[in-house]
Amino acid sequence: MKIVAIRSFIKHMALKKPYTIAYNTYSDVSIVFTEIQLANGAVGIGSASPAEDVVGESPIQTLANLESDIVQQLVGRDIRSFQKIIAEVQKHFPHLPGTQAALDIALHDAFGKWAGISIADFYGIQSGPLKTSVTIGIKNRVETLAEAAEYFSQGFNIFKIKTGLDVEEDIERILLLNEKYGNQISIRVDANQGYTLSKLTRFINATQHTGLELIEQPLPVGKETDLLLLDQAKRKKLAADESLHHAKAALDLATVNHPFGIYNIKLMKCGGLLGAREIAGIAKPAGIQLFWGCNDESIISITAALHIAYSCPHTQYLDLDGSFDLAEDLVKGGFEIKNGLMMINQQPGFGYEWI
Repeated sequence: MKIVAIRSFIKHMALKKPYTIAYNTYSDVSIVFTEIQLANGAVGIGSASPAEDVVGESPIQTLANLESDIVQQLVGRDIRSFQKIIAEVQKHFPHLPGTQAALDIALHDAFGKWAGISIADFYGIQSGPLKTSVTIGIKNRVETLAEAAEYFSQGFNIFKIKTGLDVEEDIERILLLNEKYGNQISIRVDANQGYTLSKLTRFINATQHTGLELIEQPLPVGKETDLLLLDQAKRKKLAADESLHHAKAALDLATVNHPFGIYNIKLMKCGGLLGAREIAGIAKPAGIQLFWGCNDESIISITAALHIAYSCPHTQYLDLDGSFDLAEDLVKGGFEIKNGLMMINQQPGFGYEWI
């Protein structure tokens, strides 16, 4: 079945409410959408929301790449060779994971729709369904408790708390949440590179009785070896995020005394499902658990991440709440949420469609 057209566009989308992390505050996001039409009329849909400050690619660059002659020359190719096409895209656009991800997702979706199979079933479902965490940005204690109460009333009970600006305030917020909810909730923390080793140690010691599930990217990129000064039990709860873009980084971090016990895989960092599978393949023999994360993204890429997450037996954690923050989206379907559990609909491809 031949590809007959590839179309892409960018849309600036407001968030329901702004949120703050250790190094920025966000109130909107630019998302690039692409569609691949097949000769039978089926349309595969992909999207990209790369974080320029993390991967060095902006949505504007992504759109320009998707509109380039290199991509348009894919018209006429057979969708049955979609994985070969993705490998060629990776070669043509190295270190541009947003461009790779948009095409990777659209090609997977088009193939699944042509073949009449969900992508999760194509790769084989080996885990899930799992609950996703919901993210609370850096806020004062009153606002933190208020947002947690709102999410809790909606059936969510795993909170990921953004930290990294003031360690004492961070500790206070975690202790307050634990005091209010106890074992009714699970708490994760994302410091976004905001700590030094001494501040991290202070945070761990002060919150250890709360049963934190994990701490994401506590130190700046380049300081990973400092984490080896912590004992192995503490490192097992640390998740690599900004330190982990692609398979080579995954391999470098998977040393005998690896600094992270968890890998946070984001399609917008590793370039899509095939890049994610490479990282997952390195993590499994190293005994590293998988934690699937996201930026502020469309249902499109969130669903794609969910499909590939459920195809990995060592998937342990989901943080796929990025589409919840959007004031609007351009597709419907993909997955359902029930009491925090994320469930794919198992329709062909990724199971979403344009609104």
